[in-house]
Amino acid sequence: MKFSRIIHLFQVLLIVVTMGGNVLAQNPVLSYDSVKSYIDDFNENDEEHYTQEIPNEAAWEFLKNNIPLFECPDKQLERTYYFRWWTYGKHLKRTPEGYIITEFLPEVPWSGKYNAIDCPAGHHFYEGRWLHTPVYLKDYARFWYRGEAGLRTYSSWLTHAILDFTKVHPDTSLLLDLLPAFVADFEAWESIRFDSTGMFWQIDGYDGMEVSVSGLLSKNHDGYRATINSYMYGNAVAIREIAQIAGDQKLMKIYQTKADFIRKQILERLWDENANFFKVIPRGLPELKFSNVRELHGYTPWYFSIPETTHTRAWEQLFDEQGFNAPYGPTTTEQRHAGFKLSYEGHECQWNGPSWPFATSITLKGLANLLHDYEQNTVTPRQFLELLTTYSRSHQRIREDGKIVSWIDENLNPYTGDWISRTRLKSWTPTGWSPQKGGVERGKDYNHSSFNDHVISGLIGIRPQMGNQLVVHPLVPEGYWDYFCLDKVSYHGRIITVLYDRTGQKYGKGKGLQVWVNGVQVAGSEQIKRLVVTL
Repeated sequence: MKFSRIIHLFQVLLIVVTMGGNVLAQNPVLSYDSVKSYIDDFNENDEEHYTQEIPNEAAWEFLKNNIPLFECPDKQLERTYYFRWWTYGKHLKRTPEGYIITEFLPEVPWSGKYNAIDCPAGHHFYEGRWLHTPVYLKDYARFWYRGEAGLRTYSSWLTHAILDFTKVHPDTSLLLDLLPAFVADFEAWESIRFDSTGMFWQIDGYDGMEVSVSGLLSKNHDGYRATINSYMYGNAVAIREIAQIAGDQKLMKIYQTKADFIRKQILERLWDENANFFKVIPRGLPELKFSNVRELHGYTPWYFSIPETTHTRAWEQLFDEQGFNAPYGPTTTEQRHAGFKLSYEGHECQWNGPSWPFATSITLKGLANLLHDYEQNTVTPRQFLELLTTYSRSHQRIREDGKIVSWIDENLNPYTGDWISRTRLKSWTPTGWSPQKGGVERGKDYNHSSFNDHVISGLIGIRPQMGNQLVVHPLVPEGYWDYFCLDKVSYHGRIITVLYDRTGQKYGKGKGLQVWVNGVQVAGSEQIKRLVVTL
């Protein structure tokens, strides 16, 4: 057994001990053995080109010690849930500076230290916070803020994501230790991306969104975007909350003021009243005016619950077939626009039409926040589940032998489900894959999005808090499913189970929605509704 495996097993045992043995003591509803067949199937159908800390042969051991279990009547959705945990484990990498999470499995020329890239790191924290072992993401947080890791290469909401990680695994010492670095990072962003307009700007490619329709409207592909401005709002709010924990009233007031100002700018400057949408204002033109296109990243403000209820009409576009609605995932540009296209020429990563799991993830969390936090009548929980289901069904590839296998890659054709960049890259040179583009199967198991967090915090509705409360608010529509269960969730040092059983026959624990903590039922309702528990 490798030394790193021994260290990993020791860490898992330490987590069990610090939880007072509750991982083993509770009466589980679901069994890890019942889902092992998923992992065996993923391993059997995988071409393992690159390995890091968790190769396929170690995947089951890692997963059964770390992940919550999920069961529902939609077995394809259930399969994607376990597939995404399996792929997440592949990206765990042990370095001389501790664990990190990678975006690509092969080394790519544009990455930073140890092949790390900051663009998807927010997704890494939101997804990985549900692992039982928090040491991975604690190392990863310190890696970004304590070393020369290439922070600020891309836009990110890292500070906000790290705070939300600690809402699942509380650790104020981590937050207080990194607070000066969070502040320094925010100030550095102000110095490089904040100008006299009072807004942050970014080049579309460094938002992770190359060749966008709005980007082409300015010479340098830059603009005042809802993405980076929303990220900076989220980071400012996070610093304010951490300053409150630190008892630093001065810093708290400074960042409350910054957050309020950024929010005001987003709502007053980036909202196009005529289009009912948040839009890009291209930079460097004679006058500041909106781009003439709606792009999916206009939903980013809801990721941080920035908008008012009056902005909710924007969500009508998500389910409009001339807007973003498509069979294999929302398009990144509204389909009615003349600039919308699905190109198999030029740059392999275009944001002018293809569906991107990165953007779909932002949209799903924004939609969940809208349904959880707002009083509105524009969208329903059923639409959230339908979008999540569409996203889930895009996680596949038809192999050359005709077999359908679970798959996640970069961008896909929203009408056919074809992974566009993969189709392009596999014949990039006369002999196939190009080393300069990342080599063989660059985008396979691509870790630039989230999925399981949308199941746990969105669909099942475990809404992490800083205090001693557990809030559960499922978005499963009443009468849609006869049962569902999320079991073995590590939260604030306890093990949480959320289950729904319409008849009481599936799990044998009674009818309705139930919340269990360490094997003891603490809340319940015959209907699916919001439940609050004091831990």
